[in-house]
Amino acid sequence: MKITLIGLGVSEGDLTLRADKALKNAGKIIVRRADTEGFKSLSEYDAQVVPEEVFVSSGNFDKLNKKLASYVMAAAEHTDVCYCVDGSVSEDEACKIILKKHKDCAVADSVSKSLNAYTASRLTGCGAVCVSAYAVSAIKPCRAALIYDLDCDYIAGVVKAALSSLFGEESACFFVRGNKAKKIKIYEIDRQKIYGADCAVAVEEKSFLEKERYDFTDLEELIKLLRAPGGCPWDRVQTPESIKGNMIEEAYELVDAIERKDDDGMEEETGDVLLQAAFHSVLQEERGVFTGGDALTRVVKKLIFRHSHIFGKDKAADSGEALGVWEKNKRTEKHQNTFSESVLAVPTNFPACMRAQKVQKRAAKSGMDFTSSVSASERLADEVGELLDALCEKRGEDVFDEAGDVLFSAVNTCRLAGVDCEEALRAATKKFSERFTKCEELVLADGKNMPDLDELELNVYWERAKGLLRG
Repeated sequence: MKITLIGLGVSEGDLTLRADKALKNAGKIIVRRADTEGFKSLSEYDAQVVPEEVFVSSGNFDKLNKKLASYVMAAAEHTDVCYCVDGSVSEDEACKIILKKHKDCAVADSVSKSLNAYTASRLTGCGAVCVSAYAVSAIKPCRAALIYDLDCDYIAGVVKAALSSLFGEESACFFVRGNKAKKIKIYEIDRQKIYGADCAVAVEEKSFLEKERYDFTDLEELIKLLRAPGGCPWDRVQTPESIKGNMIEEAYELVDAIERKDDDGMEEETGDVLLQAAFHSVLQEERGVFTGGDALTRVVKKLIFRHSHIFGKDKAADSGEALGVWEKNKRTEKHQNTFSESVLAVPTNFPACMRAQKVQKRAAKSGMDFTSSVSASERLADEVGELLDALCEKRGEDVFDEAGDVLFSAVNTCRLAGVDCEEALRAATKKFSERFTKCEELVLADGKNMPDLDELELNVYWERAKGLLRG
């Protein structure tokens, strides 16, 4: 049998002539809800409201929409059915399911809730994202928004939180009820006296400088403005080469804030790292190489591909297995067919200690590795002996090579002991700096100068400094 989906609009009288004709010929009329102004247009028809048990038995809105669709399609097995919803058919999720699954389906639409909100709030811009309050959690960054279905204070709170994140809680918006709208702040959305099916919120697009909140696209837009004719002289002359060091500097500053457990500093430094990423994406967009959107798309696709234990057929019971899946997929993605290709792919501009450890880890996957940190330490002892021989024999040309072998072997030993060598060396340097500072304080306190002391005297002060710092 035939199903006709009918939009009742938002006010009494919004019913169209096409809908009226379908209603007169219907074998059964089903209405989603009766507490709306649009429902008053059905006063002369024998309309049946969806039973309350359909709503009560649904644990979430996804299940509810599926049950509503099933209820209507089951009724259509015996007679022609008109299914009426408030607002527009295009705004109802159950109607979308019916349109997809039922072959003989017609639509007689009416005024949408979003269009009504747009008109009532007298917005002047265009391109607003329109979404039901029940789906607002999925809304993405946009310049303007229309959120309908604010039918209770709980949903209003959800909408407030979502819009605060996008636009800022102090931003102005319009609260719409029926055909009337009033201007409020976003933080006031859940403080209204009355909510209903005809309530909506409209947020108008603001100029760039008036915004309370910005996103990555805004950051790129700002950089483009600064690099445009008449923009900032410094920004206009920058190249990838001239600012490449800034990324390293900002990354180190972020790590420093993390280690200091400085949340405010982390927020600031994270923004600075994003600024560098946006700057590079704009520079490459100017060259026609790639855009920020291309870079973001690539990294999302990469994460999906490498997490095949989540999005594919691979399995991982723990973090170790997950890392194994990641490495396998990474080699496939980069077309690395040999272990040598993986080793050679380690960036040469990594800090030396970090690069050594990463090269060793990749080489170890081939099976070429020490059996334990103890066996690696035996090689380290051999390398130290060779360095000592070169020093004693004054073979200056060999000292450089032997010193490198000692450092590389030390990294091997620490790696197999489960130590992050870069972090360990940084910690050791920090410890030395603190002990040196305390040692000099003790020397100066005794009215002496460090350069005037011999090795034995300095060692006494050094041991005192160590003891004080331990205490």
